[in-house]
Amino acid sequence: MTTLPDRPNTALLVIDVQNGTVNGTHNRDTVIANINTLLDRARAEGIPVVWVQHNDDNLPRDSDNWQYVPELARHDSEPLVHKSYFDSFEDTDLEPLLAERGVGHVIVTGAQTDACIRSTLHGAMVRGYDATLVGDAHTTEDLTQWGAPSPADVITHTNMYWDWQTAPGRRGGTVTTADVTFTAKPTT
Repeated sequence: MTTLPDRPNTALLVIDVQNGTVNGTHNRDTVIANINTLLDRARAEGIPVVWVQHNDDNLPRDSDNWQYVPELARHDSEPLVHKSYFDSFEDTDLEPLLAERGVGHVIVTGAQTDACIRSTLHGAMVRGYDATLVGDAHTTEDLTQWGAPSPADVITHTNMYWDWQTAPGRRGGTVTTADVTFTAKPTT
């Protein structure tokens, strides 16, 4: 279980599913459909949903590319965290929002696997959270021209290595959309 005291709750994070970050990504439509499935379940179960939205020189705030994809709809009651770094916790109000909601376990979805997803997972764990990656609800673009593995290989590798992540009193893990539970799991 989390090392954060009095934080028994779980939250669903929807990270950077913006027009400019998922356009042309691997399995885009399936990933977005899986995120919608998780949103429906989280909302039905009263689980906090937190949206994260990136901006930088390549993704300027208020541009069309900066907007969340139209297939996903944020409810007004669901907080939106603006960020400028890969780690969703870095220089944002994500930590206070989660603390206010008693969250010690985050379930991570979104884009891009090899940047903001990985950074946020590690950022969560070093801050004391349990962090679960939804293996079929994150995606990335093709960066093979710069020497990266294929997007499918990046996703597969991330799912594999995150499944084994642990730290004292904290746990990572990878699950499919169908296997997500919004209850905390004890650390083994």
